[in-house]
Parts: sequence; C-alpha cells; structure tokens
Amino acid sequence: MVEQLTEKMVAVQEWFPGMGLERPIIISGPCSAESEEQMMETCTQLAATGKVDVLRAGIWKPRTRPGSFEGIGSEGLQWLTKAKEATGLKTAVEVANVKHVYEALKNGVDILWIGARTTVNPFSVQEIADALKGVDIPVMIKNPINADIELWIGAIERIHGAGINRIGAIHRGFAKHGEKKFRNAPQWQIPIELKRRIPDIPLICDPSHICGNRENLFSISQEAMDLNYDGLMIESHRDPNNAWSDAKQQVVPERVAEMIENLEVRTEKAENGESLLEGYRGQIDQYDDEILALFAQRMKVADNIGLYKKEHGVTILQGKRWDEILNHAIDKGEKAGLSAEFVERYLKAVHQESINHQNEVMNS
Repeated sequence: MVEQLTEKMVAVQEWFPGMGLERPIIISGPCSAESEEQMMETCTQLAATGKVDVLRAGIWKPRTRPGSFEGIGSEGLQWLTKAKEATGLKTAVEVANVKHVYEALKNGVDILWIGARTTVNPFSVQEIADALKGVDIPVMIKNPINADIELWIGAIERIHGAGINRIGAIHRGFAKHGEKKFRNAPQWQIPIELKRRIPDIPLICDPSHICGNRENLFSISQEAMDLNYDGLMIESHRDPNNAWSDAKQQVVPERVAEMIENLEVRTEKAENGESLLEGYRGQIDQYDDEILALFAQRMKVADNIGLYKKEHGVTILQGKRWDEILNHAIDKGEKAGLSAEFVERYLKAVHQESINHQNEVMNS
C-alpha cells in the first residue's frame, strides 16, 4: 500500500493547477470561528499581507473535557465562505465525522483535514474515508496524539483507499508526559521517518500546536523549513488575547506575515554544486561504518558477559552498574557537546541490545 501511495501522491503545489503556489505553502486563520465579524476581519487582514495561500478556521472543536467551547458549528462555514469570496483564497477546515464532511462539502470548502484526536481512531478515519469516496478534494491528515507512526500511515492509507490522491500530512507534535517546553513535543524523527517511507507526501508543520505559545513559533517554523517541509499551518486571530480557544498560541495577521518574511527557505540542492557537501557526507558515512563495527565488537563482549553470568548464576540486569554507566556517559557526553537526552536515548538502545544478546546466550 505504501508503494502505491508513493506512485500516486500529488505535490501540494499541484493541488490547485494555475494557482502558482510556491514553497512554503501558508495556511492561516483562527483556531475557532467565533463570529462573522471576527472571521471577516481576521481573514481579510491575512489576505492583505499577500503571504497566505489558504484560510483555515476551526468549525467543530474536539475538546479534552466537556464545558469548553466546542466550536460554533455549521453556521461558521457560511462565514468562511464569505471570507473566501472576499479574499479569493482557498479554505480549509477540520472534519471529525461524516456529518462534518457533508457540511463542509456542501459549503464549498476546498481542503479538509483530519485532526489528531480523530487520526488516533481507525474507525472514525474509515467512516470519513467512506464518505469521501467519489469526491475529488485534498485531504490533510494530522499525526495522532500519541507517537505512533503506524496509526498515521494507516490513516493516510484509508483516505487514499477512498480514491483521494491529493493527500498531505500535518505534523503538530505529540503528547508527552512531563513535557514543559512544548505543548506537544515535536519528535522530529517521526515525521522524518514518515517522509522516508512515503517520500512524495506533502508535509506541513503546525507550529501553533507544537508550541502552545507565541514565543517559539518562529524557531519551530524555521526548523521545519530546514527539514524541507512543504508549508506551515499557523493560527491567527485579530485579537489573540481574547480568542475563545487556544489564545496563547495565536498571533495577529501582521505577525504571520513578519514570520514568513523572515524565514530562511532552504533547498534540497545547492546552486553551485555539492562537492563540499558530498565530502562531508562521505565523512559521515565513514564514521557510521566505524560506529557499527564498534557496536558489533561491543556485542561480542556482551555475549562473553552473558556466558560468564550463565556459568556463575548471575542475573543479566545489574541495576547499580547500569546507573553508573548512564550517569558517567551523560556527564562525559555533555562535556563533548552532546545533549543528555541524546546520550540517554543512545545508551538505552545499546543497553537493550546488550540485554537481548545476553538473554540469548543465557537461554541457549
């Protein structure tokens, strides 16, 4: 199925022939539609910047707990339609069930997206896919709340199975217990892996939901550009501090334009050739080969340790020894310019592989 996706995926710049879209594609608008006046004022200000390609608005808002504002409902689609007519820009809304799909299509919405809370449920995604059979419309799929790439790919496959070829992925970060810096941890390695497995899928970053605040919006947007994302979805409001939902992460239209103006948009290849870059890549390849060879040697030592423990009735896991190794490596790694998070992640993977080797020896 993934191979078929790669063969039929349509680049986001080609979703609307003749529009002249360029990277990055900018999707912006309020987290929630609140009133016709708020929608028109925000959207016309965004259009006036000349930096926005698609208007977005939350019509139905899945909230974690009842009692919060859950969206204005279908009435808001009429305001979005008026904003579309006034600005000439395309529109996008989130859909979470079959009714939402029908209402959005009836009101001429140009792009649909499936939210993180819906992507996590294959039954809901399949119902949306069934409702879209025979419809030719772009659909973007946000990553699930939890860091599960298979769920994300599964949702993409279900929508593709309905005959939709204009499919995009939205990276909005992942819920992580204890996370303080971000509302949703970026965990860039997951969207990077998605692009490795589906190379041609358009990838949009949603820095608003990753950050949960205005302060880090630009730095996350720039990182997305550095990683060759196709575009950004940024929440904007005429009066962010008084927004009915997610006030802390929304910015005024002028700020959206300022961020886009200051973005450094990278390209995959340098204009003057890549001889120097290829040289650096050659060095990386050499180091990777050496690291893998060292890993293999390390695991041979782990096999010998496993044999010793088996012969002397010693347990595989030595908690005190593991703590000593971890603390020493983190301290040494930080002095060498490596983050504690990286060293811990690396050592845990190596430690688990070592345990697997010793376990195999123990039980052979």
